[in-house]
Amino acid sequence: MPSTAPGLLTPRLHLRPWRAEDLSPFAALNADPEVMRHFPATLERAASDALARRIDQLIAAQGWGFWAAELRASGAFIGFIGLHRPTHLPFSPCIEVGWRLARPFWGLGLATEGARAALEFAFHTLAADEVVAFTALSNQRSEAVMRRLGMQRDAAPFAHPDLPDGHPLQAHVLYRIRRPGA
Repeated sequence: MPSTAPGLLTPRLHLRPWRAEDLSPFAALNADPEVMRHFPATLERAASDALARRIDQLIAAQGWGFWAAELRASGAFIGFIGLHRPTHLPFSPCIEVGWRLARPFWGLGLATEGARAALEFAFHTLAADEVVAFTALSNQRSEAVMRRLGMQRDAAPFAHPDLPDGHPLQAHVLYRIRRPGA
C-alpha cells in the first residue's frame, strides 16, 4: 500500500501517503456513528479498507489527494486531509479540499491547519484558480472550518447526486475560495 508520493508538513501534522497500519484506525473512525453522522452510513471494515486503497492509488497516480493525517509529535494517525477531484457533481470539474478526522482530534484546529496546507498546495503547486468544499447542510462543524479557511458559501444549496430524492442528507452546501490574484 505505501506510495512514494510526497506529502505536506504543517507545524503539527504530516499529511502523507497511506500505510498498511493506517487501515485499522481508519476503519475505527469510519465505524464511529458520530464521525459519520453527516454521511449516508458508517463503513464496515472491508469498505473502509477499499476506500483507503482507492485514496492511496489516487495519490500514487497524481502525486496528491486525501493524504493520511498524522500528528508529528506522536506519529498517531488521526484521519485524512487533502484534495480530491470529484467528477460527477453539478460544479465539476473542480478540486475539492476535504477532511475526516477521528473524534478525539476534533476542536483542536487540526482540520483547519491541514486544509490550509492543502489549499496552499492546490494554489501554488497545482496552480488551481479555485478550490471548493462541500458538506451536508446539517454539518455545521465542517462549515465552520470552511469559513475559517476564508471560503465563501454559494447562496443556494445543491442536491448531492449520490443521494436519493428526499434523503435527509441530500441537501449540501458549497463553499469556494479563489487563488489570490486569480
